Amino acid sequence: MTIHRRQFMQGAGAAGALATAPTTVLAAGTPKQEANMTTFVLIHGAWHYGALWEDVAKPLRKAGHTVHTPTLAGNGPGGNIDRTVGHSDAVKSAVDYVVENDLKDFVLLGHSYGGTIISRMAEELPDRIRRLVYWNAFVLNDGESIESVSPPHYKQLMDAIAGSGAYGPGAVKLPFPVWREAFMNDADLALAQKTYELTTPHPLRTLTDRVALKSFHELKTPRSYINCMEDIAMPPGDFAWHPRFTARLGLCRLVQMPGGHEACFTNPELLAAKIVEAGRD
Repeated sequence: MTIHRRQFMQGAGAAGALATAPTTVLAAGTPKQEANMTTFVLIHGAWHYGALWEDVAKPLRKAGHTVHTPTLAGNGPGGNIDRTVGHSDAVKSAVDYVVENDLKDFVLLGHSYGGTIISRMAEELPDRIRRLVYWNAFVLNDGESIESVSPPHYKQLMDAIAGSGAYGPGAVKLPFPVWREAFMNDADLALAQKTYELTTPHPLRTLTDRVALKSFHELKTPRSYINCMEDIAMPPGDFAWHPRFTARLGLCRLVQMPGGHEACFTNPELLAAKIVEAGRD
């Protein structure tokens, strides 16, 4: 009899109630231990792009790991980016990056919105991925969207911003007060302001498109979930990241750390260490 991941966890609960080039850098005097080196592909969240992983990628590379940080379609700085793209376009851009770089046996991490991307990538590239890591990320079921699993006030906010046309056709960006209070709640004001200036408008369709996930929950790819315990980008209670989304992964490794939603800015070295912990065999 085959027991799927979701069945396993349900039974246990009842019983127990594309843009940055990869680099490998070693610390001075540190011999390379091939068996312990991992290739990581880090998929950013909304309003981010590949280069914003740099403070996390740096300690990973220093330890000898290889790190790829692609920028998804519709994201990144510049005025010539098409921000009317949909979720499938973003997925395709990430899949194309992996195929074009012939990446295999890698740990694939998605942050926030990026979680919805890596779930689809797992369906498209099941034989290439060693492990999936979700960092305070959305785990969708078939036919859901980020909008459909988020609090209603986010839909109202995004609709109003898109309707204003402030960031161009199809584009939205968090207002600074939301960024400061809900996303950078563990930072001082100066860091919150500095990082907000680095973020860019995001294609709204990638948040509203319903995502077809026909085989994801049947895949045997190992999964981990990193949970920053002060993350209130999804408010505490019924909408909290954990255990809501960890439960959807079935059998998975849970790695917890202090911090808010943007630990890539507020505590990048600890986040890098937790990524290694989540990604190891």
